[in-house]
Amino acid sequence: MQAKEQSPLVTALAAVPDPRRQCKNLRHRLVDVLVVGFCGVLCGCEDFVELQTFGRKKEDFFRRFLELPQGIPSHDTFRRVFQAVCPQALQRCLIQWLQGLRQAAPAAAQGEVVAIDGKTLRRTFDRARSLGALHLVSAWATANGLTLGQVAVDAKSNEITAIPQLIELLDLKDCVVTIDAAGCQKEIAAQIVAKEADYVLALKGNQPTLYEQVSDYFLEQLEKEGPDRKLRHQREVEEGHGRSETRETFVAPATKAMVASGAWLGLATVVLVIRRCVEHATGKASDEVRYFISSLPAKVKRLARAVRQHWGIENGLHWVLDVAFNEDRMRQRDRNGIENLALLNRLAVSVLRQDKTIKAGVKCKRKAAGWDDNYLLHLLFDSQ
Repeated sequence: MQAKEQSPLVTALAAVPDPRRQCKNLRHRLVDVLVVGFCGVLCGCEDFVELQTFGRKKEDFFRRFLELPQGIPSHDTFRRVFQAVCPQALQRCLIQWLQGLRQAAPAAAQGEVVAIDGKTLRRTFDRARSLGALHLVSAWATANGLTLGQVAVDAKSNEITAIPQLIELLDLKDCVVTIDAAGCQKEIAAQIVAKEADYVLALKGNQPTLYEQVSDYFLEQLEKEGPDRKLRHQREVEEGHGRSETRETFVAPATKAMVASGAWLGLATVVLVIRRCVEHATGKASDEVRYFISSLPAKVKRLARAVRQHWGIENGLHWVLDVAFNEDRMRQRDRNGIENLALLNRLAVSVLRQDKTIKAGVKCKRKAAGWDDNYLLHLLFDSQ
């Protein structure tokens, strides 16, 4: 039986190569398994048994745009398929669909900030095979709330190898890429510039020579007054969540000594952020000093915004995955299976964040999609 309606998501997933041996007794189309799986994740399913139950309760709904020649697959079929599908192939086919969301969303005023950061799925370790918990490095468009891609590694220490692979997957032209200190590498900076993008990289002791140059330069500049002082300054104060936070941002052009060797391609600006938090209840204060390097010109408002927006991947993606999706409790052991489910989690966050028809958080929208077929149809058909 032919499906009556078409969805951009179905079209995208129909292009995923089927890893199964093609034979006459193949009961379920790959696209049907993937679409039901994604919709289940979007609506709150957290394992393969829940996907089976969800699909069977909504079989009539799915027949509107899927063929389902043998009905809804069993939980074992869901498991085998998600373990067999190549994560890179699934991601490639969904990138185009996500790019449609990205283009439809309003662009950031001064270049989109793309934050790259890693997250460990803490309960995915497998002691029997001597495998640690899976670590995923994701790219997040902070203004639009979209996941643009992910790369999996077996340990946080391998982020240095994963970040270049992720950057290679992305269209970053005119974007500002922000990365924590693990990604503050000469090769990564050059790769970002080659992508016609700018960077803001956190600087710590893993680059001792440059770190010392930058910290000494700011100490020298902070002591100066008058025209000899090259710093530009912005002060921001925020109140909320039982505390006050003050952020002092200083920017200055990079010195000739920093750029003379040409090792850091595009280096133009150095940044100092001094952050002070005071708890209202206890009066306890905490201070943090951080340095950054950037290829952007020394415009303090723009750089302060980029540094601030980098935390969007923590608050807008990683925190949501833990609280609304219970990702840290996922016990799937197979590497392909967990990587594919994690990708669907991130796509679901992106789709739910794009929707503005319900004024609620991602967790509430996720439940609404499971309760209301019309709302789920809106997410699937009207996302682009």
